[in-house]
Amino acid sequence: MTARIDHAVTSGTFSLDGQTFDVDNNVWVVGDDTECVVIDAPHDVDAICKVVAGRRVTAIVATHAHDDHVRVAPQLSRATGAPVLLHPADRVLWDMVHPDEPPGGELHDGQRIQVGGSTLTVLHTPGHSPGACCLHDAAQEVVFTGDTLFAGGPGATGRSYSDFGTIIDSIRDRLLTLPPQTVVRPGHGDSSTIGAEAPQLPQWLARGH
Repeated sequence: MTARIDHAVTSGTFSLDGQTFDVDNNVWVVGDDTECVVIDAPHDVDAICKVVAGRRVTAIVATHAHDDHVRVAPQLSRATGAPVLLHPADRVLWDMVHPDEPPGGELHDGQRIQVGGSTLTVLHTPGHSPGACCLHDAAQEVVFTGDTLFAGGPGATGRSYSDFGTIIDSIRDRLLTLPPQTVVRPGHGDSSTIGAEAPQLPQWLARGH
């Protein structure tokens, strides 16, 4: 049996480079009736714990370390006993948010996270940030893309530690090669599919963001 996917939206702010914006963040929880993995910990521990619903949390996976994705990660870790996992290339961003609380473990390309009968494979997809990662669940034909790929285009690259050419390479080489029916579950906004997004690549390249 494969795991189920539960979802919540939490609201707060994103701050970087001296600017702050109001944002709504998706929280994805993958697991069965007894255990789960939480993908991102943005703004509200209580809202996330409602989705967890008493299950054992085996890991809190940070798709990247912008503050709107990890703001309550240490608090959630203390509440659940689960480690926060982050790609080491994003420590520079993590330390801006939590300078005195390091994450509890690392993510690496190709790493496999087992939960509730499903396997989440880590895809390192830099560009939006140096350590940005996606999680591919091949059995459920879904990829959790954080801020790497949204419905309608790539994540923003106009801020520190981001690069448009790099995110395009990540999307083209790591995500658009997935089966077209693969559902894209992003860190913000509506879901999409790889098949719906792939034909838009020339438009993204033309507009440059």
